[in-house]
Amino acid sequence: MNWDETTDIPAEDRLAGPAAERLVGSAADREDQAVEAALRPKDLGEFIGQEKVREQLDLVLRAARARGATADHVLLSGSPGLGKTTLSMIIAAEMGAPIRITSGPAIQHAGDLAAILSSLQEGEVLFLDEIHRMSRPAEEMLYMAMEDFRVDVIVGKGPGATAIPLELPPFTLVGATTRAGLLPPPLRDRFGFTAHMEFYEPVELERVVHRSANLLDVEIESDGAAEIAGRSRGTPRIANRLLRRVRDYAQVKADGVITREIAEAALAVYEVDVRGLDRLDRAVLEALLKLFRGGPVGLSTLAVAVGEERETVEEVAEPFLVRQGLLARTPRGRVATPAAWAHLGLTAPHSATGGSGQQDLFGT
Repeated sequence: MNWDETTDIPAEDRLAGPAAERLVGSAADREDQAVEAALRPKDLGEFIGQEKVREQLDLVLRAARARGATADHVLLSGSPGLGKTTLSMIIAAEMGAPIRITSGPAIQHAGDLAAILSSLQEGEVLFLDEIHRMSRPAEEMLYMAMEDFRVDVIVGKGPGATAIPLELPPFTLVGATTRAGLLPPPLRDRFGFTAHMEFYEPVELERVVHRSANLLDVEIESDGAAEIAGRSRGTPRIANRLLRRVRDYAQVKADGVITREIAEAALAVYEVDVRGLDRLDRAVLEALLKLFRGGPVGLSTLAVAVGEERETVEEVAEPFLVRQGLLARTPRGRVATPAAWAHLGLTAPHSATGGSGQQDLFGT
């Protein structure tokens, strides 16, 4: 297995300050990467969740093996921590091929990509993380490489420049992106199989927690696993991270066995509540509810109120709050929903609009 120096952390998760160190953040730090390497399933049969994606991908890989051909290029989209890197490794394992791993930000010039492509072996899997952040010249070179297994290397400059065609062995490109909409259509259309990774259901995350606990030699009861899964924001990476922190608490404060009570106590110490909200999430909601009576309020004002950068609030805290139905983005600003008032145990004022802001807009 070949590895290129890279990172699978998107720009929105590489933020300075406390937001970058969140226990419920979806970015992978060095500890996560080391643990994930040990916990990753080795084949599709071990992979938990993403039933439709697994079924479709299994058909693609089986058909390729039956033909004795390389698999079609695969595009995996979805939020960080859902298993895109794991699936790329499974694709290589299922095809009995080596894998090369790199990332879009690491490829700044067409020459960088040409060097990688020219060193691939026949049938090798090239995993390109955050593919939407690749430079445009490299992107255009990739079009021909994916379709014709050929690249043109430009030698010289100006009128004397010469294009030298370089034949490539058949390979499988697995692209991963957290923002599929940023991929240009010509690139997206060259993938033979496209899959979107969905957030996990709590019952699926329970299975993830049980499997990880077994591999980590941690004794865990079913209700303890359910408690961790329910606070993991639908993301296996977060579930595994919370499991490790609860394991530490159980070893120090109890007999090492993770029960519901132990999980609740441990996650209370780490300020992760029953819906998976942490300190930053609750700070945003409390400012919105207590200082601005539920909104609407502008993003910059809300960021100042919680003492964070505007980008931190918008890109780190808001997506999960919106997905949970606790906050709404409206043309007039951010507005709290009735669920937000209920979650913090507060009573909404009579003028609260329930999240749409339409009553105030029309003066009724």
